[in-house]
Amino acid sequence: MSAFMSVAARRTAAAALAAGALVGTFAASASADSAGYPHRDRVEISGAQYDSPGWDNGTNRSLNKEWVDVTNTSRRAVNLDGWTLSARDGRTYTFHHYRLAGRATVRVHTGVGRDSSRDVYQDRRRYVWDNRSDTATLRDDRNRRVDTLSWGGHRDDRGHHGDGRGHGGGHR
Repeated sequence: MSAFMSVAARRTAAAALAAGALVGTFAASASADSAGYPHRDRVEISGAQYDSPGWDNGTNRSLNKEWVDVTNTSRRAVNLDGWTLSARDGRTYTFHHYRLAGRATVRVHTGVGRDSSRDVYQDRRRYVWDNRSDTATLRDDRNRRVDTLSWGGHRDDRGHHGDGRGHGGGHR
């Protein structure tokens, strides 16, 4: 009888260990899956050309060489409808019916043009960004600050500070 009990005990112990290993495998798999995906979309101002190359003569071509890049660093598309991009002096561009694909960038030009998936236009007849010092602020459709980019002598301590990947010192 003791031999029967030991076989039964061994089978029960083996079944319990197998069940525990199976539950542990699913738990580890679930936690790895949730850790591998970001829980928030990430949209940022990734660069700016705040001083259009050449002489600032106010032509549409010159205006469109002044731009700000907005990048979605996540894998999922983000609906930018109602989001705004503004200069320190309050001049604001509002995105309308625009969806930014995952890992994509849209360039927001100052002048007049035809919107596409990669380029949108503010349709302005005057420059927006100050060559010497300014801050670009991106806000979501609930008016929450998403990101900022500053250049020149001005620094917005709530956002990041960078050279804007453009150049300054123009004539305005």
